[in-house]
Amino acid sequence: MYRTIVLAYSGGLDTSIIVPWLKENYGGSRIVCVAADIGQGSEELAGVREKALASGADECHIEDLRDEFAESFIFPTLRAGAIYNRKYLLGTSMARPLIARRMVEIARQVGADALAHGCTGKGNDQVRFELTFAAFAPDLPVIAPWREWSIRSREDAIAYAEARGIPIVATRAKIYSRDANLWHLSHEGGILEDPNSAPPDDLLMLTRPVTQAPDTPESVVIGFEKGTPVSVNGKTMGAVDLIAALNKIGGKHGVGVVDLVEDRMVGMKSRGIYETPGGAILYAAHSELEQLVLDRKTLAAKDLIAPRYADLVYEGRWWTTEREAYDAFVNVTQERITGTVTMRLYKGSINVIGRESIHALYDERFVTFGEDDVYKQSDAAGFIRLYGLSQRVRALKDLERDAAADAAQASADAADNVAARRAMAVA
Repeated sequence: MYRTIVLAYSGGLDTSIIVPWLKENYGGSRIVCVAADIGQGSEELAGVREKALASGADECHIEDLRDEFAESFIFPTLRAGAIYNRKYLLGTSMARPLIARRMVEIARQVGADALAHGCTGKGNDQVRFELTFAAFAPDLPVIAPWREWSIRSREDAIAYAEARGIPIVATRAKIYSRDANLWHLSHEGGILEDPNSAPPDDLLMLTRPVTQAPDTPESVVIGFEKGTPVSVNGKTMGAVDLIAALNKIGGKHGVGVVDLVEDRMVGMKSRGIYETPGGAILYAAHSELEQLVLDRKTLAAKDLIAPRYADLVYEGRWWTTEREAYDAFVNVTQERITGTVTMRLYKGSINVIGRESIHALYDERFVTFGEDDVYKQSDAAGFIRLYGLSQRVRALKDLERDAAADAAQASADAADNVAARRAMAVA
């Protein structure tokens, strides 16, 4: 039996029933809950400590991790251009290593001898939490109730809570599993488990349906310094405020909603709806600024790293040398990614309408169709001749080979004709 168990706690359905379950199955253990404020909003955090204590927890720590989440997790992932399964901006994935590390820090403070989480045995979060535990607390055992108890569904979990008088928000009618933070809001479960079913009209919470978005487009100017967003419409902001401002602007115009059938780590596919309005704007703007500043070979190299970085984040391998190495590469590519990008938002769409940087490789003097004094067009002939040299050599070799084959065939035909005439003469 364990003296003290530190539990990742959100106050949602799963963790609400885990506290009494731990008390019932690990009797005598002290339960210390850790709730992380990563920007999910005051409403979700309201009463979390009281709820944890009322359900049987001995302590509940609420940790404000918003700044670190934005600056040390969201922005590095954005700078890397990491997108999983072509669409997912990794909102849940990025948060888990941060929460799990803070859990370990508190576990050390309170002298805990076990860690616990409410992740299901089918999901990705169990991997993300436990890889972080392995990196920072390899000596502490991990309790994962979903892999031990007889509860097999969210309906079972609701029944468990009702039987013990545990207050919960989830209902059988709206049984979605949601995860909210500063970056996004995800929706899974219920009718969404059928990939051929349209999301209900009342599902979205951060983002307006495009049918309700304004009929007038809105332009927003994003300022970057070394690849990191620093301003919106000319106003310098901290990371948390900047993301919140863009979530509000983007949500109003219905941008950043993704309906994704994704590949989980455990091998199955699952369907989720992700709302990332501010993130969608930032990814689009950052990509446009890179396109303006980076040379094509560096951009191509970075595009090779991006999906690997996305896999790393999705799979919970944040605390690895691999991620540090990718960050070192990305940081070099971002040294000149400073400037502004103007995006136009309209009924779910995000379009670039302007970009500017003192490091831009675009120079009108070189690309103009008008008269210029900096580019000698006749030089292009020599460039093309050298650039296509390998193709010319191959073509010449083919011509020589074909000519030799034709000559050989002609010689053979001539020999056949001579032989035929001789045969006729003899006859």
